[in-house]
Amino acid sequence: MRVKPEPQHATCIAFLLRGRIARGGKPPMVNTIVDGVFRQTNLTNESPEYLGKREELRLAEIELMRQRERVAELRRHLPQGAPIQDYQFEEGPRDLNVSDAPMHTVRLSELFTKPNRSLIIYHLMYGKRQTKACPMCTAWLDGANGVAHHLAQNLDFAVVAAADVPTLRAYARERGWDKLRLLSAGNSAFKYDLGSENREGLQDSTVSVFTRDADGTLRHFYTAHPRMGPEVLERGIDLLAPIWHFLDLSPQGRGKWYASLAYGTRVQAASA
Repeated sequence: MRVKPEPQHATCIAFLLRGRIARGGKPPMVNTIVDGVFRQTNLTNESPEYLGKREELRLAEIELMRQRERVAELRRHLPQGAPIQDYQFEEGPRDLNVSDAPMHTVRLSELFTKPNRSLIIYHLMYGKRQTKACPMCTAWLDGANGVAHHLAQNLDFAVVAAADVPTLRAYARERGWDKLRLLSAGNSAFKYDLGSENREGLQDSTVSVFTRDADGTLRHFYTAHPRMGPEVLERGIDLLAPIWHFLDLSPQGRGKWYASLAYGTRVQAASA
């Protein structure tokens, strides 16, 4: 499937290609094929070995993009999912920075804000046997909070935890999650039914997608966990966070990095 560039992307490309003379009177090379290589920079001192390997990588990156599109298409064309009950949750005020009261009950059906929209719920590992919030879940939700206003243009998104409302909201304040809808599953069977909690109260990080038919029927569409099988224990929802993608751009790669709550949310910027 060929993806058309958005207008703003086309503008960026046009800007890069506008005017064929660069500094020093030499034509720019970026985004053109030079000696069989689609160039990514205007650097003139890149070695033939580097350029050859970079071209090999570029072709692999294109194939990866196409494979992601094939997987997404397979997901979109899953058969109709099972009908599910209208689960009940507990929620505090929409403003995170006010008191946790009054709390009210909200049903799954009420999380859909418009017709023909999907609902994505992230199951946060926090509550019951998970007495501290999961660091990796926290990293994912740090990112989700940052893009929540973009997600809201196309779908509905909420976070469900086993923790009670005050505990969940206190942690959200600590992390600055002021754009996320935060729900406690309470005594609901929701987390057990979707596989993010077992009978003993142990938690798992999980993402679930739901749809609502025109007649109001609620359906499960898709659920994924970190564990993809006996041989893949914790890579199943990597795509939810850009962290690893940025790390993979570097020569050091992701290594054995794992999120931690110890470093908090502050970033030490490089000084001039």
